[in-house]
Amino acid sequence: MRALKQLIRFGWEQAMSCLFPVVIFASLAITQLIPLPFLPRYDWLLIICLLMQFMMVRSGLETRDELKVITLFHLIGLALELFKVNMGSWSYPDEGYTKVFGVPLYSGFMYASVASYLCQAWRRLKVELVKWPPFWIVVALAAAIYLNFFTHHYWMDIRWWLSALVVIVFWRARVTYWVRGTCYRMPLSLSFVLIGFFIWIAENIATFFGAWEYPNQADAWSLVHLGKVSSWLLLVIVSFLIVATLKQVKGKNSISTNTVEFL
Repeated sequence: MRALKQLIRFGWEQAMSCLFPVVIFASLAITQLIPLPFLPRYDWLLIICLLMQFMMVRSGLETRDELKVITLFHLIGLALELFKVNMGSWSYPDEGYTKVFGVPLYSGFMYASVASYLCQAWRRLKVELVKWPPFWIVVALAAAIYLNFFTHHYWMDIRWWLSALVVIVFWRARVTYWVRGTCYRMPLSLSFVLIGFFIWIAENIATFFGAWEYPNQADAWSLVHLGKVSSWLLLVIVSFLIVATLKQVKGKNSISTNTVEFL
């Protein structure tokens, strides 16, 4: 019974950490099934995301420091969207007043919602990262990961080499978290894989409701290729670096090879 109670509590904290993503998925479903008046769908989605972000901060569900992380991740995600859409990797076929070079501005919030989940989970579960690698190694690895999303269109795709490096770099790293006064531990690389996998599931839900579409989904919806898990896994690594960098700038924690405590 105790294990069941711990699992239920853990699930509750995870659910509360996912408020922003849940609102986005609900909005995608509602606007797909019920056409809203006056504005195109993409514009309504942007308005809903902005209102949700305002309410999260206003109500205290998100701190101002977390808002900085989310905003930065929003901009990084939007830059990636602009490049990928214009390279033909995926598309946003519907009309919208808030589309820039074929990319609706609400799309950045889908990346921001990932950062929102990470920040919320770190704070709610009192997450700590043990035996964090030297900062310069993490910076170089994260930069290479992000650049590969762009450069693989012109050069070879080295995502699997980067994935192997992630395993090597974070081999000794562990993530600890607390549930009802009990501390649990998990290999950090495993947590990356799990987050990447669940985001892949979320991506399938998003494309089903027409958030965007891949070329193979133009005629009819189909599952997103499982290889996308690696892309999301690598993007999660980048988000970890963003949080660590902002925390270091704020001077609220010290990054060492032993322990790093996040938001």
